[in-house]
Amino acid sequence: MSESNPDLESFREQWRAEVRARHPAPAATPALTPAQPTTSAAAGPSTSSLSLPNAANAPRKPPPPPTKAPVAVRDGDDDYVQPRAFDDLLSAQAGTSTERPVAGPSSSEPVSALEYYEKAVEREAAGKLGDSLTLYRKAFRMDDSVDQKYKNKHFPRPPPKPTTTQAGGKVEGLKAKAAAEAPQTITDLISSFSTLSIEPAGPPMEGMPAPPCPIAALPDEILVHILQDVAVLDVGDFVRLSQVCCRLAYLVATEDRIWRRVCLGSEYGFAGMHYHWSKQVTWGPLTTEDLLREAEEAESPSDPPGDSPSQQAAPIPLTLTQRNLLHATQSTTTTLAFYQSLYSTWALMFRLRPRIRFGGVYISTVNYIRAGMHNANSISWGSPVHIVTYYRYLRFFRDGTALSLLTTAEPADVVHHLTREAAALHHRGAAPHLPSSVVQSALRGRWRLAHAGDNPHASLSEVEGDVIVETEGVSKYIYRLDLALRSAGKGVGTRNNKLVWRGFYSYNRLTDDWAEFALKNDKPFFFSRVKSYGVMGE
Repeated sequence: MSESNPDLESFREQWRAEVRARHPAPAATPALTPAQPTTSAAAGPSTSSLSLPNAANAPRKPPPPPTKAPVAVRDGDDDYVQPRAFDDLLSAQAGTSTERPVAGPSSSEPVSALEYYEKAVEREAAGKLGDSLTLYRKAFRMDDSVDQKYKNKHFPRPPPKPTTTQAGGKVEGLKAKAAAEAPQTITDLISSFSTLSIEPAGPPMEGMPAPPCPIAALPDEILVHILQDVAVLDVGDFVRLSQVCCRLAYLVATEDRIWRRVCLGSEYGFAGMHYHWSKQVTWGPLTTEDLLREAEEAESPSDPPGDSPSQQAAPIPLTLTQRNLLHATQSTTTTLAFYQSLYSTWALMFRLRPRIRFGGVYISTVNYIRAGMHNANSISWGSPVHIVTYYRYLRFFRDGTALSLLTTAEPADVVHHLTREAAALHHRGAAPHLPSSVVQSALRGRWRLAHAGDNPHASLSEVEGDVIVETEGVSKYIYRLDLALRSAGKGVGTRNNKLVWRGFYSYNRLTDDWAEFALKNDKPFFFSRVKSYGVMGE
């Protein structure tokens, strides 16, 4: 044994004094002397753990009396090492054990399953997950529905709402309140904008002058004239002006003068619709033979396309100028009056009456499955299957001409080149090196809407919306497409954006007979707007 170190002994005495000051002994316990070391569980382990082995003069301490350890209950589900808590550094320095009983000294020991569950929730909130897990298991062993009891005690359900019979006189008040809080209809909302004006924008910063807003000072007469010019150029842009402010929304929705100009105009309205042929299939002017043929068709509208035209003598047809003048007169009197009786406003007529749209292309996407040929050298059991995809493009022009294209090229590569200039440039395969050569197989044609003379047994509203397209065919043939204008989409704003097949025929100009194509795989046409065609859609 080495000699004792005075500095070390002094340090030990100071440390013991600090421990005694922090943890005073009970009154019944006699004062401790260096010759009689304590046997308590608080000071014994810490003193023995901090005493150095080379202390020669340290008194020899007798072993502490054996204490009866509690019998641990083995849990079959608790086969892993329990976590320790390191949140009580002072008790660890003083030599106290960090493993405390489940119930604190200030609280009573839980008895029922609900008390165990509540204690487990408290331990879990304190971060002592090991103790909370043990308490949770004890609670669920005692009662497997203890969690519902805890929820009912601490989080009770709200009382049920009174029924109609219980509410009594409050029902009428609730109905009146619900009616007052109900959202306004579109008509009422638009009517509430009638007294509003265009509000100029505020200053960008406080103290600075507001930016000028000349349109806010315009009277309604000039503002309506400006909106009418916008509507003539592009109806879509005119309608989108309603998103600017409440005043413009009111004018767009209620100004009937603008919608009348749009309906009667030739830009997008019904003055630009053709109810008789205005061009030849090859885009040339009409001849007397064309007028005579149309007159014969008008005299025998009930003959099906598969039969030969009637052999009776046809009347002398009117000239093109006389016929257009007659049709315009009838449109402004009889036809126009008829449709004014169907639609309450000009805006409603423009939306609901069937019309051809010129600002884009009608596209039909066709997909079908075709069985392939089985290879005798192949080890596969089944035959190959081919998925065939092709597209039909149909574009209408305001002068009564049309372009029809059948190709496998996708719309992104075709729609911007489907113009009359590109079709003329690549006619018969010319200039195949240009990107617009995808339209080299486009067929020239003409279009018109059906009129009352096409079917005298049907009313004008039943015939309205049928579209007839005639295009060039192979060699001596002319193709005829009978279509019908429909509306596709769930929204109420989508109108006249779908063309449904009614029939597909070919006419032999030499033998003067008709043949019908089967429409097994053909799908309807859907309109796609193309902005790059320009303002007039050309």
